[in-house]
Order: sequence, then structure tokens, then C-alpha cells
Amino acid sequence: MNARPEATAVVRVATDPDASLAALARRYGLELAFCAPGDALPGSYWGESEAGLRGNTLYVRPDTPVHSLLHELSHFVCMSAERRDSLDRDAGGDDEEECGVCYLQILLADELPMLGRERMLRDMDAWGYTFRLGSARRWFEEDAADARRWLLGRGLIDARDRVTFRLA
Repeated sequence: MNARPEATAVVRVATDPDASLAALARRYGLELAFCAPGDALPGSYWGESEAGLRGNTLYVRPDTPVHSLLHELSHFVCMSAERRDSLDRDAGGDDEEECGVCYLQILLADELPMLGRERMLRDMDAWGYTFRLGSARRWFEEDAADARRWLLGRGLIDARDRVTFRLA
């Protein structure tokens, strides 16, 4: 992911992470591992400050954007058990799954007091997520029916767009 200059203002994990981050990860059977500033993040696909996945551990640093943490957590939730068993860095999946991941990370933002859906949408735009309609908000509100169906079909959300805290 190529961050835009305005990405410096996105919500980050911080040096004193909110307990809700680890609590959310635990609901999905993930351990949240905090790395020291400047340390390499194990399992990071993009490198830099982006969150990393290895097995059932999600790695972050104080400078990791919370949207990145939620994106990788959502990959863990959406992937098959077989892929989860051998997970190291590359979550894989197809375009439909990637859309489901983006939709789920937006919903999960409401589980975090320091983030919420509105801020998540702004942070995704600032970081450089790209959508056909030009913004995360427009995609989520006008063009994400297929992502929603994908999540519903796997029991990851309910008919009211509430997360079920199940794994695919």
C-alpha cells in the first residue's frame, strides 16, 4: 500500500495501545503482539509500519495504522482454515475476498473507541486505498453489495451488518 503524504494523520496504535485492540483480536483467536519502535514487523506484507500476520499472531508497532491492524485482522477472519494454518505474511485470497476484508474492517472500526466507522473511512482515503467510486465512503455506501453478500454468505456478519465474531 502506498501511503499518501496526508497519511501521517491516520489513527495509529500508539505507545500506550488502547486495550480494545487486543480484546478485539482475542475475540477472533488472534494474539496481538506489540513490537518496539523501529523493529521489523514479522509477517508484514507491505513492510514499513504495516501490520503483519504470522500464524495466529498479529504484529503491530506504535506507528502501525489502526486501519492496517483491522485490515490484517479481517484477512485472518475471512480466509479459509487451511490458509490460516499456514499463514505467514501473504493472506492471499481473490478479489471478492479482498472486498469482503475491506467491508469487514470498516464494520470492525465501530468496535474500537479510538476509531469508529467515520474515521476509518477517512483514514482509508488518506492512506491511499483505491475504490472505483473514488472514496472508501462511496464504495461502502454505494458499491459494496457484493462484499456484503460475501460476508453474509460466510456468516461473518448478520443481516443488520453486525459482526458475528466467527471465522470463515
